[in-house]
Amino acid sequence: MSDTRTDTATLLTLTFVVSFCSFAYEFVYSELLTVMYGGTVTQYVITVGLYFFSLGIGAALSDDLDGATLGGNFFRTEVLLAAAAPAGFLLIVGLNSVRIPQAVPAELVWTVARLPVVVVGFLSGFELPLLTRMFDELDDDGSATPSLLRDAGTRIHDFVVAAIGTLWTVERTEGRRSGLSVILAMDYVGGLAGAVVYARVLYPGLGLIPTIFVLALLNGVAALVFVAHFGDWSWWPLGGDASSASPAPSASAAPDGNATASARADRSLSAARVSKTLLVVCLLLTATYAGVVAKHDVADERLSQLYLEQQIENEYSPGAMRATVTSQETTAYQHVIRYDRTWTGTGPNPYFDGRTEQCLRLGAAVQLCESWADSYHRGLVDVPMSLVEPGPETKVLVVGGGDWIAIDHLREYGVTVDHVDLDGEFMRDAKTDPFFRRWHDDAYEYDRLNTTVADGYRYLQETNETYDLVLLDIPGATDDDLLTLYSTEFYRSVRTHLSEDGVAVTWGYSPDAYPEHHKAFVNTVGAAGFTRELSYWVREDLDDDGETERVEQFYVLAPGERPRLTGDGATEYVRAREEHYGSVEWHAVPHYRGVRENSIFHPNYDILVDT
Repeated sequence: MSDTRTDTATLLTLTFVVSFCSFAYEFVYSELLTVMYGGTVTQYVITVGLYFFSLGIGAALSDDLDGATLGGNFFRTEVLLAAAAPAGFLLIVGLNSVRIPQAVPAELVWTVARLPVVVVGFLSGFELPLLTRMFDELDDDGSATPSLLRDAGTRIHDFVVAAIGTLWTVERTEGRRSGLSVILAMDYVGGLAGAVVYARVLYPGLGLIPTIFVLALLNGVAALVFVAHFGDWSWWPLGGDASSASPAPSASAAPDGNATASARADRSLSAARVSKTLLVVCLLLTATYAGVVAKHDVADERLSQLYLEQQIENEYSPGAMRATVTSQETTAYQHVIRYDRTWTGTGPNPYFDGRTEQCLRLGAAVQLCESWADSYHRGLVDVPMSLVEPGPETKVLVVGGGDWIAIDHLREYGVTVDHVDLDGEFMRDAKTDPFFRRWHDDAYEYDRLNTTVADGYRYLQETNETYDLVLLDIPGATDDDLLTLYSTEFYRSVRTHLSEDGVAVTWGYSPDAYPEHHKAFVNTVGAAGFTRELSYWVREDLDDDGETERVEQFYVLAPGERPRLTGDGATEYVRAREEHYGSVEWHAVPHYRGVRENSIFHPNYDILVDT
């Protein structure tokens, strides 16, 4: 067997790998919980807190593990982690895919969804103490640590001591560092590497599903490397010898002062006895994960497609609609999902039975469906254009609207348009995509259009322009990454950039379906200085029965009095529906007592909705 220094280098490498995996697992869970339940800050904070709590519990209980079988316990821990981490991932996905009876308390679902975080943290808590004790037995005289690592550690230590000595009283100590300090250093380096590689390589390059299997594969490989190097293979049919499996020098070959240390190493590391069943499990898991990683594109597409289809169908009454995901891609800012939805014949309106239409989702929110794509943009553009003059002197700002459809509607009025959207990749693809071209008719070529790829809030902070009309064609408040676009600061910037008679328009959630969101939204725009609101629904005859149905609700916001929609400047669209818009009146923006507005620095999470 290899010499003690090789054994120590192997332990240090394994420390780096298992720490890399442990930290990255928690980032995967944090992001997954954010995708499933929303609230990036909330999910990351709770996940990290639960992870370190369970990590501490595992470390505290590690002393109760049998010291005579440290190697066996470490191998067992790695196999359990390799099995538990992907299983926990699938558990979280499953909880968000099935219909959970309303009788089940939400707190129970919340708890179960976070059990994988606790399990992985608890098992990871065993790793560091086990590795430290094994390292101490191998490195009892300090000579086993590779000289390069020892010298580098000494230089770093001396530099840090000199730095902290400027503020604290320090005492320099001679001699080697303890096994704990060496293992801890490698553990922290592995944790940092896990964070950086996850954020810069794994998540953006592979996505969540392949990443969890890459990490589990690393855990499985780490377990196999450990047991191959340190294991007791005396049962192996090709021949094995427990004594030959000892990584430490024999007592007779060791210096007199190290005989006891070598004996301890023989008892602990060579006690990494290989359970045949556990070894088979580890080999099967590792082989399975290797196959998934090798075909990660297929696995990611198929698993995410199954989840998304189930999630979409769950938004409707059981059996009412069937969803088929046709394509999906992830830009730097959002997950873009195309799907066909087919009404199966059990819905409330028989006209829709058997109809299939194409829809688009951005993240968790439905963005566009064929049946209401035109009516939505009529409500966003053609209704509020009744409040401003058409022509090139009128300046309009569109925040969002990366599909260019709102621009096409504005082109009909000959106004000057400034357009700002964060996702340049999505905007570029929408230009040539046949689905969008049906609606925008190459509006990006409009000669009075100025498009800027930027964050809407930052754009308003930097521009000096004023606008007669501001259209907020932004995603729904389904994720706290969007809290800025629903904040007092953002709406205040919009108000500041309105002309003397200018108005701002946004679509809105129904106050009946989302009362908490509505109250927070209203108080937020009120705190931003908007004193008057005009609420209306866009209506269309969707089922050709001669009666119009309410499709989408919109709000026009203003810091003072404004004319009615059906005045002299009413658009053709509004005049044709005067029976609906003639009764729409301006009202004072209400204020709900006890409801805090949403601010960037003091967010009110009630403004987020659970779709």
